[in-house]
Amino acid sequence: MTTIDRPRSRVVLSRVSAALGGTVLAVATLLTFVVGSAAADTVTASFSVEWTPREIAITPDGARAYMTNDFKSVSVIDMATNTVTATMSVGNTPIGVAITPNGTRAYVANYYSESVSVIDTATNTVSATIPVGGTPIGLAVTPDGSRVYVTNPYSTSVSVIDTATNAVTATDPVGIGARGVAVTPDGTRAYVTNAVDNTVSVIDTTSNSVTAIVPVGTYPQRVAVTPDGTRVYVVSDVDDTVSVIDTATDSVTATVPVGIGARGLAVTPDGSRVYVTNAVSGSVSVIDTASNTVAGIVPVGDDPREIAITPDGARAYIANSNVRSVSVVAIEAEIETPVALAGTPPAGVVDQPYNYAFTVTGSPIPTVRVTAGALPDGMTLSEQGVLSGTPTTGGAHTFTVTASSNGVGDDAVLEVTVDITAKPSAPWGSFAGS
Repeated sequence: MTTIDRPRSRVVLSRVSAALGGTVLAVATLLTFVVGSAAADTVTASFSVEWTPREIAITPDGARAYMTNDFKSVSVIDMATNTVTATMSVGNTPIGVAITPNGTRAYVANYYSESVSVIDTATNTVSATIPVGGTPIGLAVTPDGSRVYVTNPYSTSVSVIDTATNAVTATDPVGIGARGVAVTPDGTRAYVTNAVDNTVSVIDTTSNSVTAIVPVGTYPQRVAVTPDGTRVYVVSDVDDTVSVIDTATDSVTATVPVGIGARGLAVTPDGSRVYVTNAVSGSVSVIDTASNTVAGIVPVGDDPREIAITPDGARAYIANSNVRSVSVVAIEAEIETPVALAGTPPAGVVDQPYNYAFTVTGSPIPTVRVTAGALPDGMTLSEQGVLSGTPTTGGAHTFTVTASSNGVGDDAVLEVTVDITAKPSAPWGSFAGS
């Protein structure tokens, strides 16, 4: 197998090749941080991940995100706590990920395995593996959830998967170095970037045939369609531009300069802005779609690759490849709300697992900690307000829990007493069985 590399002369730090291969190395875990109340387009949180992140897709309900990792796995992120709650093995070098409109399945493109893994989101297990073309990278699900379009750069093709059978039902020839793919909101067309040809192929999804070829910038990568379907935005990472295609004429109507190493992009649900990752600049450019000009630049982590926006349009999640972290950007200005803390933990039993979550509200997201007294031996309190562990000492344990938003507003304080009782002993002479 050969890979298609991009003709770029810049040294891009320690990035992997454009074919997205490379060796995965383990690194120490970074600390999660949350900053105070933020203006629009500000990083409000960052959290580390174990492996090199690639792409992120968010479930339609906004509760979870699925993120591909270089090391043959996909991580599940709890969007409420910004923590990884599960990791599952898939094929070799997973890159693209897309979730069905009903949120029941995630499809993952495995570059070196030349396959697509299907994840059941209810159980977070792989339910099927589908052979596709050479070195699949990008994929997109049609709005009705019936098909998945997968780009295969080595095969210069797009595989079409029927989601009812999880089988490839068509293969569409496209340009050389097919990368990104996006489907229009009405499901009638798929737009595919051809990195080596510097073009975009337009596929009629009814006939699965190419109906137009649109010249764009140099080495186009990702592509996104506005919610009203009138425009397509294409990012090109050699000339660092975003091309704007009018879907009525399938022609470029504007070209927007962005940061260095432009790689990924996403459109807000209201269509007002496009967020573009700049891998070399370590930033995100914010394009105002009304004027097609850059309205702001947000510094993020090192080597930001791909980006996903929550369904409510409130936040953007950016995968920072080199530092193995995810940056969270507030799209709108955060409204400060008072911190509140409530809860009455139940009694526990020595040597029995214990778990209780305090009710914590406020914006910015509060941090919870013990400020006086001591927890029962064997138990911990997370920054999110979860009291858990296995208590080892009986008695009444009194301590003070404080929730604060990093100096924004007043803290919320709660005095807590948790009774831990001794483990009941079995009556003398009792025995198991019947």
